[in-house]
Amino acid sequence: MPETPPPDEGADMETVTVTDGTEIAYNLTGSGPPLVLVHGSWSSHHDWDDVVGALAESFRVVAYDRRGHSQSERRPGHGTTDDHVADLAALIERLGLAPAWVVGNSFGASIALRLAAGHAELLHGVIAHEPPLFDLISDDPDLAPLVEEDEEMTATVVDRIASGDHEGGARRFIEFELGSGSWSQLPPDLRSTMVENAPAFLDEARDPDQYAFDPAWLAEFHRPVMLTTGSESPPTYAGVVSRLADSLPAVEVARFEDAGHIPHMTRPDEYVEATRDFIGRKAQ
Repeated sequence: MPETPPPDEGADMETVTVTDGTEIAYNLTGSGPPLVLVHGSWSSHHDWDDVVGALAESFRVVAYDRRGHSQSERRPGHGTTDDHVADLAALIERLGLAPAWVVGNSFGASIALRLAAGHAELLHGVIAHEPPLFDLISDDPDLAPLVEEDEEMTATVVDRIASGDHEGGARRFIEFELGSGSWSQLPPDLRSTMVENAPAFLDEARDPDQYAFDPAWLAEFHRPVMLTTGSESPPTYAGVVSRLADSLPAVEVARFEDAGHIPHMTRPDEYVEATRDFIGRKAQ
């Protein structure tokens, strides 16, 4: 039986049923062109809290919990990458949002780009920050060793989550990404969300296609794409963005200075400005 998601105090979310019957929880606010926000691993729609209000002044904004995360349904086996892409397509179709702008962070950016590859008709365009499509740089002699380190870290995280140590897995992930001692510096509610959503990360990490992407999939996607990186992020992400940019017919690349993997949280004003500017120029 599907698990009942734990309560998310202070949120009153709507739900939509996607292709396989999974219930996806979402919030919709604002008016204007549809803009769908896709969060990364471990997290929830709350990742976007610092930018939703400002974006809703210009757009009809949808922020949702991906399957297996927070208020969305938790089925045994929380889903493959393809399941998450299908969920996003169903969300856009069933809420009558097509064609929509889709903004994704990290694994959410991977999902957004895969949607562009398979369902271009649902999209006005895509804004993707640092998708971890590391297969694209597996042949780079400088970056491949860094990818191997990431894979080794992920393997230890998977082992901890699989053994039932969800907090230990989340802590190991954060301290690899942000440095020793960084776990204790996170807000308590963010730590709780990561522990709660650890089983969904386990499924993502076990998917052999999680890092896979063929640039040829996007060769015919002629709608606007903005790929972004942070100046403080590991160089692997810039390498992925560079490889993707080489294959896209209609792409811009931007960098957030003094920001890393989550600029919508650490530099929300700049993130909103960049999003509005890009869409404003490309929507004309």
